[in-house]
Amino acid sequence: MFISIDQSTSSTKAMLFDEQCKMLARANVDHKQYYPQAGWVEHDAEEIYQNMVEAIRNLLQSASNVISQSNYSSPSGEAGRGAFSLAITNQRETVVVWDKTTGKPIYNALVWQDNRGAALCRQLREEGYAEMVKEKTGLLIDPNFSATGVRWILDHVEQAQAMAEQGLLLMGTIDTWLIWRLTHGQSFYTDTTNASRTMLFNIHTMQWDDDLLRLFRIPRSMMAEVLPCDAIYGTTTVEGIFEQSIPIAGVLGDSHGALVGQMCFAEGAGKVTYGTGSSVMVNIGEQPKPAPEGLVTSVAFSAFGRHYYGFEGNIYSTGATLKWIADQLHLVGHPAEMEAEAVKVNSTEGVYIVPAFAGLGAPWWKPDAKAGVIGMTFATTRAHFLRAALESIAYQIKDLVQVMTKSFSTENASEKAKGLSEICADGGPTKNRFLMQFQADLLNTPVICTEVEDASALGAVIMNGIARKIWTSPEQVIPLRKVTQVFTPHPASDIDSLYQGWRKAVEKICS
Repeated sequence: MFISIDQSTSSTKAMLFDEQCKMLARANVDHKQYYPQAGWVEHDAEEIYQNMVEAIRNLLQSASNVISQSNYSSPSGEAGRGAFSLAITNQRETVVVWDKTTGKPIYNALVWQDNRGAALCRQLREEGYAEMVKEKTGLLIDPNFSATGVRWILDHVEQAQAMAEQGLLLMGTIDTWLIWRLTHGQSFYTDTTNASRTMLFNIHTMQWDDDLLRLFRIPRSMMAEVLPCDAIYGTTTVEGIFEQSIPIAGVLGDSHGALVGQMCFAEGAGKVTYGTGSSVMVNIGEQPKPAPEGLVTSVAFSAFGRHYYGFEGNIYSTGATLKWIADQLHLVGHPAEMEAEAVKVNSTEGVYIVPAFAGLGAPWWKPDAKAGVIGMTFATTRAHFLRAALESIAYQIKDLVQVMTKSFSTENASEKAKGLSEICADGGPTKNRFLMQFQADLLNTPVICTEVEDASALGAVIMNGIARKIWTSPEQVIPLRKVTQVFTPHPASDIDSLYQGWRKAVEKICS
């Protein structure tokens, strides 16, 4: 059996899967969000680790009947708890810096939504580094990526730079931190997908880049060894939960995990992950290509001895917008209640919510933008507002897909990648039928929802199985995808004008 950890921006989920990729049980533990000042977002890395341990413990307790009744044996023939393995998928870019002697973080983890690196990013762009960074990493210079967060910590924690230069500090994205803790410091690894989101990794050489490390004044001694996604990363007892160590195998960032979990192994296959933020990623094959303006090129996944690349755009606030409305404005008790309210009206009557709570990501890349509501009148009701919030998610996805599909129509695009024939969708908001149908209408493309809501966790399971030789080719796992619903686009005469209204609203916010 596989235990898949999905360490996301708001919580840590532990899920139990069998070898047919069926999820048998799950457990979830939320962690606290810290907002020291406007635009700053932090997590307690130690809390996240302890929550992961708690989630695994809770999972095994809740699934005890399933486990005891199972005849499952590991490939080595072991039964019971010795048959388990652990896979990890994680929130990307969020970065931890810790003392390798004490094992304690020297500061809270800086979250991917954190904007305190914006000034440094502007400085680097003004100094002419944008082209060099994009050519090496596939990324735009933006505080979303890990490098500026590390630089801020080294600049603002007393003696941090000196300790780093003495080889006393380590840095890593959340996957690296969890693996290091799980193995009590024996495994200091990351995978190619998480590495490719740090702004320090050369996606052509597949190595940490010396020029970039010098640019950000980050010693190489801080950096983890980079492995493919389908590698074995070490062994762990998970703080004694298991009597014998189990393997940690299959690691990748959450968006990449969803691409694999949606079985997007073919060039031109794309997916949308609806989470706290949202990611649109399309597999572009085994050669890195310059991304269209406003998008980035990342390592999509590394498996079977090969590296696959993807075009990607990231949206900062989608599910987070719905959570804000529930938790801060108290317009609903839970985001799941929004659909019933939103369909009480036929339109937003011109109301647009631009959720730039942490700036705007791709394709706008306006880190200084602030959220706003456009078009409200005295006639605006709660239903109009909630519908506008849901529509804002679909509009932001449309922004990205529109840029991607333009790139597929170029002469150099392969026949497989000249357009998106369908979009595979995953994440909690996929349960919202109004949102999924509006998304299909807006894209004029079928939206495919699958049985597994947590495709990122499934992607980690698939990489775990490949690492442990349970599967040896994509063809063996592709049939395991189970489609639950297809949202076919409905003709709508006003869809273009609605989208143009959104574009104008964004321009007002950014002006």
